[in-house]
Amino acid sequence: MKPFAIYGREFGEEHNKRIIEFFEFLDSKGAKYSVYEPFAKFLQNRIGLSNQITTYSKEDFNASEFEIMLSIGGDGTMLDTTTFIKNSKLPILGLNTGRLGFLSSINLEHMEEAIDQILKGAYMIDTRSVLKAVTEENHFGNENFALNELTIHKKDTQSMIAVQVYVDGKYLNTYWSDGLIIATPTGSTAYSLSCGGPIILPSSANFIITPVATHNLTVRPVLISDQSVITLKMDGRNSNFLMSMDSRSTTINEDCVITVMKNDFEITLVRLKSHSFLKTLRHKLHWGYDRRN
Repeated sequence: MKPFAIYGREFGEEHNKRIIEFFEFLDSKGAKYSVYEPFAKFLQNRIGLSNQITTYSKEDFNASEFEIMLSIGGDGTMLDTTTFIKNSKLPILGLNTGRLGFLSSINLEHMEEAIDQILKGAYMIDTRSVLKAVTEENHFGNENFALNELTIHKKDTQSMIAVQVYVDGKYLNTYWSDGLIIATPTGSTAYSLSCGGPIILPSSANFIITPVATHNLTVRPVLISDQSVITLKMDGRNSNFLMSMDSRSTTINEDCVITVMKNDFEITLVRLKSHSFLKTLRHKLHWGYDRRN
């Protein structure tokens, strides 16, 4: 088995014991791993991780050298890993030190069991669709993709913005709101959900168009095929808007035209055989906690 690539962000002291146990478990199993350089420095200071471990940087990361990417953190941390992996098909497993964790679904108390199953090959691979955003200004460069969502949001103003939306060249609507979300099935349990969007299964071949705090009660989220091409044009009293792709953001001006479409590659996630998306839904959203069930 190739080494694990380990990525993470800073975490609270309450997780120290579990993280120490995690690395001790990897060492006890003879597992090889390489840690993201800034995270390794944090771990050396926080839990005394050896300074002799192998590390990698974003610049020298080569996905083909690794078996699986282990993400230690929340869903945002896991989304960061996609900018390393891109179209390489390196699978990701999220170990959750965050809060809800739809993507990072393995809690720290179950991490040894998860790693043990991986070492035994007792896991499956799920593929998740990715969206791509194209602008004339080439915002985000070669990281112009999102596993969860693209969001247009107002910036430096309390006024609403207007976003004109076209689907396959045909006018859909002008959304008067604080912003607009274009979400993938994976992103249906993220920002879109908090704005009233539907939950759809990861295998659904759809995009969700969800307004943020719309000023019209008849405007609701719309589900469209991910084979469609969406065009966004800005309007409003201000000239600057915030454009986000997952956890990455930039400022765009009112003349920016954004074309959104399904990307030509997918992100692969590790799923343990005892887990499923529906089981995660029930657990994370506390479905079935009714005594009648």
